[in-house]
Amino acid sequence: MTGTTHDVGFKRELEQKVRAGERLSREDGIALYESDDLAWLGGLAHEVRTRKNGDVVHFNVNRHLNMTNVCTASCAYCSFQRKPGEKDAYTMRIEEAVRLAKAMENENLTELHIVNGLHPTLPWRYYPRSLKALKEALPQVSLKAFTATEIHHFEKISGMPASEILDELIDAGLESLTGGGAEIFDWEIRQHIVDHETHWEDWSRIHRLAHEKGLKTPCTMLYGHIEEPRHRVDHVLRLRELQDETGGFQVFIPLRYQHDFVDMKDGKIRNRLQARTTMATGAEALKTFAVSRLLFDNVPHVKVFWVMHGVQTAQLALNHGADDMDGSVVEYKITHDADDYGTPNKLTRDDLLDLIRDAGFRPVERNTRYEVIREFEGPDPVRRETPQPMRV
Repeated sequence: MTGTTHDVGFKRELEQKVRAGERLSREDGIALYESDDLAWLGGLAHEVRTRKNGDVVHFNVNRHLNMTNVCTASCAYCSFQRKPGEKDAYTMRIEEAVRLAKAMENENLTELHIVNGLHPTLPWRYYPRSLKALKEALPQVSLKAFTATEIHHFEKISGMPASEILDELIDAGLESLTGGGAEIFDWEIRQHIVDHETHWEDWSRIHRLAHEKGLKTPCTMLYGHIEEPRHRVDHVLRLRELQDETGGFQVFIPLRYQHDFVDMKDGKIRNRLQARTTMATGAEALKTFAVSRLLFDNVPHVKVFWVMHGVQTAQLALNHGADDMDGSVVEYKITHDADDYGTPNKLTRDDLLDLIRDAGFRPVERNTRYEVIREFEGPDPVRRETPQPMRV
């Protein structure tokens, strides 16, 4: 398709394709990113989101557990990794990880999200043993663990193929891989931001294997750094093609690249990209959600990880294609020193329900497999009919 989204005829043609359920092309995706009509773009994405998910916003009660931050890689955007011997490097003993997880048990938790550094000397056996111990301690909690990058690392340290590794992890209690390690797949960008050996070929191979074994997995994209819109489009289309083949992705999660704020114990800024980048604005984030929803026609859900976007942008994303609002949700009120954006790192269930209703949607708690655990009342119709303050 030629033309631009400033052209009324071209816009109409795109609308017709979307409403007819026709697949958008790479050129369409790039043209959508060139549009400065965010209201039009968001409205179109919202139509698709509503067709797939109605007025529902999904969430789950999950917590993150990182058993080690020691990592052989030094990815340009990453402030999590530490080298062996650094002051705040840590590796948990399995008993310690179990104790931490058990401490969360009373929070009506349904999912543990486990991601680690690529530790140079931890033996492969540590990982299935960890899952087994966590599953025994918390049998009702789903274990969503390890990026494709970690599975690739386990291949190297164990000498076993990914298929056998996944079998062992599934036997130990693994229910889903995490979606990380994707960043941006296009090599033009990837070579500048990633410092490990897991690129599109291995990332896709490992998720394909996981899908063959019956696992459903999320997929992600790290946006708003040195990539251009065409790289985002390329990234989504690779995932869309893999989804055509396997049907194993449940949700796509655009992750906003973050700058470091120097509050580390050692005062170091580890993010090497930030000297030459600005973070994506709220409008850029909303555009990314909308275009992703329109292009990625064969994935059921798009998630806004509110911790990375801020609460208000996350609410707006629900009207720009997203239908899942995720992050660490807890049962009780908790006070927290806010970061530079005023974004908390935990929300209570009641806070989250209020935010979803305030955005005009009906909250539904789900589990890792997107099965409904509990449905809640939707927004108060009386309140929605009165003019609402514009969120900026």
